[in-house]
Amino acid sequence: MRGLEHYINQSSGLEPTLRELVKTRASQLNGCAYCIDMHTKDARAAGESEQRLYSLDAWRETPFYTDRERAALEWTEAITLIAEDHAPDDVFMRVRQFFSEPEMVNLTLAIASINAWNRLMIAFRAVPGTYQPKAAQTGGKGA
Repeated sequence: MRGLEHYINQSSGLEPTLRELVKTRASQLNGCAYCIDMHTKDARAAGESEQRLYSLDAWRETPFYTDRERAALEWTEAITLIAEDHAPDDVFMRVRQFFSEPEMVNLTLAIASINAWNRLMIAFRAVPGTYQPKAAQTGGKGA
């Protein structure tokens, strides 16, 4: 799991704020308080605005997200809730308009990874609130 996370964060080519939006949205859908806390903090550390984070659960109704981000959020919902609609073809085709094939693979890996982390954190009763982004832990220098 850590190896996959390292790849997603270091080598996937996905923008840091996009990764954090996807991780936060999946965590909202799964009800993982620990991961919501973690990824909203990481998103802010990556430069994400409070307004966009607060509006994430209503992303369709706001003008705050790019078309690429909207496609990623729609794919996040489709993959996270895969038992409902099995990742519909129309959603897949919309996402492909904004993501190359390698980006699509990496986006899907990021979504699968956060869904697995959500299940682990919920199962083992991880308590939210203590996590701090690496940039905050090292005085803003990152790790």
